[in-house]
Amino acid sequence: MRAAVVKSPDHLAVTELPDPVPAAGEVLVEVDAAGAGYVDVMAVRGGYRTPLHPGDIPGMEVAGRVTAVGPDVPDALVGQRVLALMLEAGGYAERAVTGADAVLPLPDGLDADAAVAAGINAMVAEIALRRAGLRAGERVLVLGAGGGIGVLATQLAHARGAEVTAVTSSAERAARLRALGATRTVDRHSVTVTEGTGAGTGEADAYGTYDLVLDTVAGPDTAKHLSLLRTEGRYVLCGAAAGAPGADTLTALLTDFHKSPTLYVLSLNSVSTQERRQSWRRVTELITEGGLTPVVDERLPLDEADAALRRVAEGRQFGKVVLLPR
Repeated sequence: MRAAVVKSPDHLAVTELPDPVPAAGEVLVEVDAAGAGYVDVMAVRGGYRTPLHPGDIPGMEVAGRVTAVGPDVPDALVGQRVLALMLEAGGYAERAVTGADAVLPLPDGLDADAAVAAGINAMVAEIALRRAGLRAGERVLVLGAGGGIGVLATQLAHARGAEVTAVTSSAERAARLRALGATRTVDRHSVTVTEGTGAGTGEADAYGTYDLVLDTVAGPDTAKHLSLLRTEGRYVLCGAAAGAPGADTLTALLTDFHKSPTLYVLSLNSVSTQERRQSWRRVTELITEGGLTPVVDERLPLDEADAALRRVAEGRQFGKVVLLPR
């Protein structure tokens, strides 16, 4: 099979490798689409919990069809279309092996590229908003709203009746986010707010205060964003595209101790198989009903896996970059 492998922390190359064979408890998936996400960037650069090394195959999620199963796995899985979570990477390839408990069924009508555009990102956003107890009428701030998680969190919060403010990096992205349900947008470069009507409100009322902040960015501004919480507000950290939060993050929480803020940190790695399945069912039901639209930024052939990862690393994508191995 053809696969994209790590050559260095900044370079992938496509090569020929033996077909993988499912071991006990595993399935083999013929890959129709693979998602390229920031978690792949971190893994390739060695900053993830399971860092990748030269010769390893990146890719944490694929969509395709199960073509073989290992011992102790029901033969009934063969032929099923699935979203497969690649818990140890390996998705940038024509075929991939993962645990049978890490595959989730694809409903009829959901294409492979749309499945990975939702995939991990949609489950993170859905679980984050649910664990934080988002209620209709609350104000939500989405940081990094143009990224893979952000575009889905914006839609999911809107679907739950929240008033969403989306922080992004350009007027074009802001317009797309308002079309996806954001009530207000903030340009993080100029700190200019645009209401859903298109009217700008300027810097004075740039951010406001929120019942819930969903942060996919982290970095040195985390403390500043924590200060935007209202009384009993909830802050969900589910990404770190800008690096680790600053050392003043805990100080910010203690400064607003009188507000009883809550800080959640969420990784899909800690979520049980049952909760992942329940979340994926809710996500696919919303997609089927038209309440959630997976956003594909770009579809690229496997030969351009290196360019796909650079696009994600530089934050140039809106939604999800998808690789098509075949």
